[in-house]
Amino acid sequence: MSSVPSEGRLLKAVEAIYDAAPDPLQWPQALGAIADFFGDVGGVLLWQRDDGHYGTIVSERLAAAQKDYEINWTSRDTAANRAVERGYFFNGEPFTNRHVLSRRELESDPFFVQFRASHGLGAFGCIAVSPDPHVGVILSMQRPAGRAEYSDAELGTLRRIGRHIEKSLRLSIRLLDAELAKLGLGEALARIGIGVFALDTLGRVVFSNPAGQQMLGDELQLVKEQLRIGSGVVRESIDEVVARTLRGDPRELIGDPKPILVHSTGRDRRLVVYLLPVKPRVSLAEQFLTHTRAIVLAIEQKLDEPADPAVVRDVLKLTLGEARMAALVGAGLPPKEAAERLGITEDTARTVLKRVFSKVGVARQSELVAVLARLVLR
Repeated sequence: MSSVPSEGRLLKAVEAIYDAAPDPLQWPQALGAIADFFGDVGGVLLWQRDDGHYGTIVSERLAAAQKDYEINWTSRDTAANRAVERGYFFNGEPFTNRHVLSRRELESDPFFVQFRASHGLGAFGCIAVSPDPHVGVILSMQRPAGRAEYSDAELGTLRRIGRHIEKSLRLSIRLLDAELAKLGLGEALARIGIGVFALDTLGRVVFSNPAGQQMLGDELQLVKEQLRIGSGVVRESIDEVVARTLRGDPRELIGDPKPILVHSTGRDRRLVVYLLPVKPRVSLAEQFLTHTRAIVLAIEQKLDEPADPAVVRDVLKLTLGEARMAALVGAGLPPKEAAERLGITEDTARTVLKRVFSKVGVARQSELVAVLARLVLR
């Protein structure tokens, strides 16, 4: 375990997570920083698109183990199979050994007594972190053999870290797209369908991509080179959050990140805004980031599409899995079709929907649609 105080290691890990947002090649280092915080061997991001493509990003110390896993053990990973069966890859809840396997299974299953033992790996801690309905992403942290499995408190911290990863991946997933990976960062940012604004230490916009420029209007304005988001009291609160981020306030980094919902007054649309801090560096892949201290992502939420699950989760106080179900059903999809989109059974979907109804205080789908329209969409 590092001698650096715990909060300092956590801050370092979160900074590394946001470093990877505009530069996806930094994800192995970010995973290593998370592992250092927990005293683990390393970490893995496993992703799968809805078109069937999949892959992994691993920290340096896990490279050999991951190669062995992909060649010999993917079909024999009992823990992963059990996690899928129990819905952990859907619901966004953190889990560790005890949630998917009995003690006896851990002591006899070949995946543990052969593969994991041969690489000096013991317990694991995992959480689903995908911000994109078309891409599933799991963070899997790997503990050295002999250490205790993740405690409930550690899983709580893993959940917080997962929120930061989720926010950072909103940009990284688009930059990791197969077509954009062949391009320079500048051209990739020009092509992605979300607004990107880079802010310097004074809050001035030093870069904006074409999608961001097209979003400028009543709720997003450039005033004396500075980005103005929202209006009235909402703008004042957002300006304060931006100011703390530009100052590098550790509270803003370590705190639980939340999206900013911006209601349009002049157009029939809504925007969800995410603020990504950028650590000062001598140089990055593109010139536009040289003086950047924060990146603003603006994502247009079309009224005829499901609401962003992260926004639904935070506004209605749901789990991520419940929010995904609520967003789809709230957009008018029947439970059976929503289940198909989420890769779960219809029975599971109806069980989740009952929990959503109970938490939100509604009794039928039409009432949920009305709640989302009032609190999230408008």
